[in-house]
Amino acid sequence: MATAWTRGLRDLRRRRPRRKAADDVDWRMDTFIVIDLETTGLDPRRDHIVSYGAVPIRGGRVKTAESVYGLVHVPGDVPPSSVKFHNLRTQDLEAAPPLAECVAVLDDLVGDHPVVAHCAWIERSFLRKAFRRSYLPFASPIVDTAVLARHILDVDIGPDQAVSLEYAANALGLPVHSPHHALGDAVTTASLFIALAGQLEHGKALTTAKLLELSEARP
Repeated sequence: MATAWTRGLRDLRRRRPRRKAADDVDWRMDTFIVIDLETTGLDPRRDHIVSYGAVPIRGGRVKTAESVYGLVHVPGDVPPSSVKFHNLRTQDLEAAPPLAECVAVLDDLVGDHPVVAHCAWIERSFLRKAFRRSYLPFASPIVDTAVLARHILDVDIGPDQAVSLEYAANALGLPVHSPHHALGDAVTTASLFIALAGQLEHGKALTTAKLLELSEARP
């Protein structure tokens, strides 16, 4: 049942001006919100978000001073198989804020801006479920750096495989910040996005709409 608080969030979202997903603006003039989630697994039907990190890109620059990071309380125990990746144990999350707070923070940060994520199907599926539980839609367009990397890097992988974040960053000579930490991965993804977009420009204008298109088109 919706509380007064969640109804207020829902009403705020409805009042927020919506931009078109295919806004034809130069990417360097746009604002993107890079999001990374650490989860207990990859199935949003039974797995849970344990932490989130997000950082804006504005004017082609990573705004680390405006980044956000938070832990999320989860029902039950955190599986040992996921702890070995993100190092967040059940006891680390016992006093963490509920999922609704994560949604409120990200909803406020994202607004009507496009989102950037690596292997974006993970973030998209978990965010849609999380926002739905707070009676909010999550329909932000997402640029997937894993797909963009395939347009730039010469990698021999199958059609259903993805270029890992660390591999793509290393291949382009970028620093890798705290792997499997939500904010560290968000910052790494932000740097990767800027590097990939720069190479995709080829000296010509590159729009947000084109980046979204390329994110859907696997080479």
